[in-house]
Amino acid sequence: MKYGFIGLGNMASAIIHGMITSRKFTPSDVYGINRSIGKTELLMDKYAIQATTSIEQLTKEVDVIILAIKPQMFEDVLPTIQKHITDKHIVISIAAGKSLDYLHEQLGKDTTIFRVMPNINATIGASTSCYSTLHANDAQKALVEQLFSTVGSIVELPENLFSIFTTIGCASPAFTYLYIDSLARAAVREGMPKEMALEIAASSVLGSAKMVLESDSHPWALIDQVCSPGGTTIQGVTSLQVNHFESTIYEAVDAVTTKDALLQKQTVK
Repeated sequence: MKYGFIGLGNMASAIIHGMITSRKFTPSDVYGINRSIGKTELLMDKYAIQATTSIEQLTKEVDVIILAIKPQMFEDVLPTIQKHITDKHIVISIAAGKSLDYLHEQLGKDTTIFRVMPNINATIGASTSCYSTLHANDAQKALVEQLFSTVGSIVELPENLFSIFTTIGCASPAFTYLYIDSLARAAVREGMPKEMALEIAASSVLGSAKMVLESDSHPWALIDQVCSPGGTTIQGVTSLQVNHFESTIYEAVDAVTTKDALLQKQTVK
């Protein structure tokens, strides 16, 4: 199988890095095209991928087309792709706000299309990704899972859960970065050097995430284990609750899902 990236920005670069460094894919099977020739040349030099000069050329060379362009570019790019795709092609979109219905409307109802949502942690091979598709077979699903497993974990979801995943899987890293930075800044206020505080805060968050994933305990049970009666941690936990920590998270999730729903409606129009 040969893979072609339309758009070679940060996410495409991360996926290509994962593909090549995993040694599950060979550079001669990876093609790319980008508006800026500089990005193409950079990835050619770094990973020895193949460059193409047009979408028509790319579709002739590859079996799998990965749409790694910004959503606002779809209107200009999809008609060109539609002219040149065949029954052999699998199309993968990693754009937010572009539904499977929209993609099938633009590229054909019988075209094999996957909608995949990775997150920024793909740049270090630790993305949490999901995918949806309407009528792909098991072999095609396995191909997509193998591709995106090179940059982290991936699960199949029904598309009606995509907006929720966009928040807890893709936007939440920003929430977590903010939380880590806030912990570190609080430690700086108490007298700890910032670099040291960041390392401790990030390591603690990493360990806590592993505990949730690897233990059989509910997060609240883990909280109870840390909070000794009359101790220090319970003071911090109750302070967060009094100051609406949980409801603030709920509102942040709602804000992202509402914005994603708005993008979906704009796509339909």
